[in-house]
Amino acid sequence: MTDGADALDYPFGSDASKFTEMKIKRSDFPSDFIFGSGVSAYQVEGAWAAGGKGLSNWDVFTQRAPGYIENGSNGCVAIDQYNLWKEDVALLKKVGFNSYRFSISWTRVLPGGKLSAGINRDGIKYYNDLIDLLVAKGIKPCATIFHWDTPQILEDQYGGFLSPRIVKDYCEFAELCFWEFGDRVKHWVTLNEPWSYTVQGYVLGTWPPARGATTSTPVTSIPRHRSRRGARSISTAGNPGTEPYTVAHHLILSHAAAVDIYRQRYQAHQGGKIGMTNVSQWFEPLADTKEDIEAASRAIDFMFGCAPPPSPSAKPSYETDQQVTLSGERDGIPIGPQAGSDWLYVVPIGIYKLLIYIKAKYDNPSIFITENGVDEVNNTAITVSEARFDEKRITYHQEHLYYIKQAMEEGVDVNAYYIWAMFDNFEWSSAYTVRFGIFYVDFVNGRLTRIPKMSAIWFMNLLDEKPNLLKIQAQANEGENASVKRIRSR
Repeated sequence: MTDGADALDYPFGSDASKFTEMKIKRSDFPSDFIFGSGVSAYQVEGAWAAGGKGLSNWDVFTQRAPGYIENGSNGCVAIDQYNLWKEDVALLKKVGFNSYRFSISWTRVLPGGKLSAGINRDGIKYYNDLIDLLVAKGIKPCATIFHWDTPQILEDQYGGFLSPRIVKDYCEFAELCFWEFGDRVKHWVTLNEPWSYTVQGYVLGTWPPARGATTSTPVTSIPRHRSRRGARSISTAGNPGTEPYTVAHHLILSHAAAVDIYRQRYQAHQGGKIGMTNVSQWFEPLADTKEDIEAASRAIDFMFGCAPPPSPSAKPSYETDQQVTLSGERDGIPIGPQAGSDWLYVVPIGIYKLLIYIKAKYDNPSIFITENGVDEVNNTAITVSEARFDEKRITYHQEHLYYIKQAMEEGVDVNAYYIWAMFDNFEWSSAYTVRFGIFYVDFVNGRLTRIPKMSAIWFMNLLDEKPNLLKIQAQANEGENASVKRIRSR
């Protein structure tokens, strides 16, 4: 089946009854299968004003409007990976991950947002050093070019992604990344989840630039919204009927132009792959009728195709010559399902259904699962030692990997599985009140100590075909030594 296939042919309504035992091992996956972990710059780096870095939209938003982030927190320090990157790479190696997905902060390498405003060589050196160490440790770097941190100066000058001018500036940033890092980075992500960026910033107005939301836009009506419970918009301007489509259009044009640059100028001699991380949850029809099944299919296509939620307002029209640039061969489709919080739902079979759907709908493309994880509330009433026992996370990954294996056995071309996240970090509107990491980060002791949770040990065991039980027990003991600490959120 291809794009024109009947929605009734897809696996809506099927259950998990044929999957009886959800056991997995490393040998269930190809030897070159990528098992990795992902982060984004603003969520982990910190050093917001160090090393020549310019201001991003998140730097400004979290400090000008702290009331819209839990506890008034921000990512100014985050988990300080800017200074602790060597230690973090060592932990990646210890667990056994063979790839690390990170994002390149636009304003760390181009503080003024534009190539003409100057390159920050300190920022280039930071990413070169990180990439060099990853490669030396046998860990494949996977670089995301844009993970929602727009240069604030471009927001101020022309409205960021509301303006077509962003395409040129983004492409200069992307090409700088290809030029500086592409000899070692073989997996590129142009944009992270354009859906999330568009909906949160221009429909709900709960993320920068905080435009477009109205009191008639209930947060719970938007799939995969990431606003904290009770979040309100600070928007005083914007048009949620048209602006989200304009932003999505410019995001897609930026992606297409960057892919064109990479393929024409770099891919032949650098040998890398490039794609965009799309996001979708699985939608089940309300009833087993043709109309409801087709509605569920439309919902998946609308979300997976990087369009904001439907609006009664008229959508803007775009020139045909711009649309033509979007056609062409893909190097793969990265997708990023998560689960947890009050905006996430844990239904592991959903990833199996989505993979089967993508195989049929898009002629079996190469798929890289770039983000998958579950969080827990940062419970201030328990000890670090108690917080380390994250059985829910182990079950979550085991079940999702099992369903991925089943999809692969049915011919789906899955190449990678990146967990979210390696470390607890700044989780956008929720800040430090939830924890996604397989490593607990102590935000109280002043050292941001990384302590392995049981899920880290589980992954170490999974990824080591001949597990060293003494090594695993030693890793577990590292966490036990911190049991006297009490958890505190920032």
